[in-house]
Amino acid sequence: GFLCLRSENVLALGLGITILGMSHYTLTVKGSHLATHGALTESKGWSKIWELFFVEVCSAFSAEYAKYGHVKMHHGYTNVLGLGDSSTWRLPCLNRFVYMFLAPLLIPVITPLVAVERLRKVELRSAVCTLGLISLGLYAHYWLLRNMSGFRSPGSALLCMLVTRSLLAHPYLHVNIFQHIGLPMFSRDKKPRRIHMMSLGVLNLPRLPVLDWAFGHSLISCHVEHHLFPWLSDNMCLKVKPVVSGFLREKQLPYNEDSYLARFRLFLNRYEEFMVQTPPITELVGLQ
Repeated sequence: GFLCLRSENVLALGLGITILGMSHYTLTVKGSHLATHGALTESKGWSKIWELFFVEVCSAFSAEYAKYGHVKMHHGYTNVLGLGDSSTWRLPCLNRFVYMFLAPLLIPVITPLVAVERLRKVELRSAVCTLGLISLGLYAHYWLLRNMSGFRSPGSALLCMLVTRSLLAHPYLHVNIFQHIGLPMFSRDKKPRRIHMMSLGVLNLPRLPVLDWAFGHSLISCHVEHHLFPWLSDNMCLKVKPVVSGFLREKQLPYNEDSYLARFRLFLNRYEEFMVQTPPITELVGLQ
């Protein structure tokens, strides 16, 4: 990808941006997600190393905060209001078109800024290490564009960084809201049993080759399975999918599935209800 960007041919430039964008999301979404869950290796030492590499160096975010927010809160309290309800993705100040079409382009800029803001709440040594790894990742990307791809000005290199890091920003944002928001929500004091929480509050999208590769099965077509068994690798989530779907249907529990396009239309039509207003709490009378 970096070598393709040396060319003045438009097709070669497009190919280079596509390769770098796909590689970036494979590292930052699939790699970070699996590393945060410890699903890449059984070794605790290597798990920590991969977590720091994928989350802090590649994604420019805090590994400690990513693990707390995603593993402990979102997975521990999926769709429980005020805890793991994906509320960090709700921006009521934005209208539906700005949120769905324009806001994703700012994710590469917002991510390191949020990470730096979170560092105020951790001890100095940890903050310095995290800031150093984030800076290393960003500078390495910039250095490669200047020295390997031959960008002559800092502005053009920074613009290319923004473009490649925004390549799949739209589906990244959409997937994070499609698979939980708009499904049943629970209160802190009346949350259901785990099997009911994951069955009701998680949704699978169909297999999509580009997103399967860049985001992973556990975030796309096997998200229900991932929430039930978060330590499993992508391939294992795919293997247990028929068992999980069969079990839930046998027990007459929901196994939520919907297409990307159907969810996109639903969110455009019901954006105010899902993303602006406070979602209602689902009462599970008799289900327990």
